[in-house]
Amino acid sequence: MIKCVAIDDEPIALSIIKEYCNRYGDIELDCFTSPLAGMEYIRSTGADIVFLDIEMNSYNGLALAKELPAGTCLIFTTAYASYALEGFNVDAVDFLHKPIFYPRFEKAMEKAKKFISLSEDKPAAANITLKADYKNIIISLNDIMLIEAMDNYVKIFRKQLPTVISQITMKEIESMLPENSFIRIHRSFIISIPYIEKFSNRTIYLRDFPRPVPVGRKYISAFKTVFERNT
Repeated sequence: MIKCVAIDDEPIALSIIKEYCNRYGDIELDCFTSPLAGMEYIRSTGADIVFLDIEMNSYNGLALAKELPAGTCLIFTTAYASYALEGFNVDAVDFLHKPIFYPRFEKAMEKAKKFISLSEDKPAAANITLKADYKNIIISLNDIMLIEAMDNYVKIFRKQLPTVISQITMKEIESMLPENSFIRIHRSFIISIPYIEKFSNRTIYLRDFPRPVPVGRKYISAFKTVFERNT
């Protein structure tokens, strides 16, 4: 399933994209008429493909494109063909000129899927970016030892660095982490596999972390499988 987000201040334009996505199939689409809400959603949950209008009241899609997470596949949608060159200058995969017709949409999707396939062959990102204390913080994956759930927040423990508290769910942050380096061992804990020092069926000890971490009963089997595969 390809996760897509469409941002356009014209509801009719969004309805057309939604119709085409349904027709194409295997797409999960979220639509936003508010550029700010759409960008916040992308930053918090991620997206494989973003359909982004350029002229949206007081917001310019070209500027917003520069704020997209690295590696996001971008397709511009606009009624102004003059923006095409500028669109490709910010690494857009394709440029759909309104009114958009399905054959052209389908061609753009094929280009996007090729882009995603090539990106998956690249090494995993070395960092994630989270919002904390009203600013974006870049966190090196190598520094993360443990992530702990706190209602709708998470607390990230880093080696020899201050902890970071961010308003994001465990499910959302879990989707941002490479599976070969991190594993969820409890409904409240995600650990970094390289930091494991020793473990039993119910407890894990991490290097440079002062207390043991419990393993949830339903996570024991999955933990053993992943740990054995990565060690």
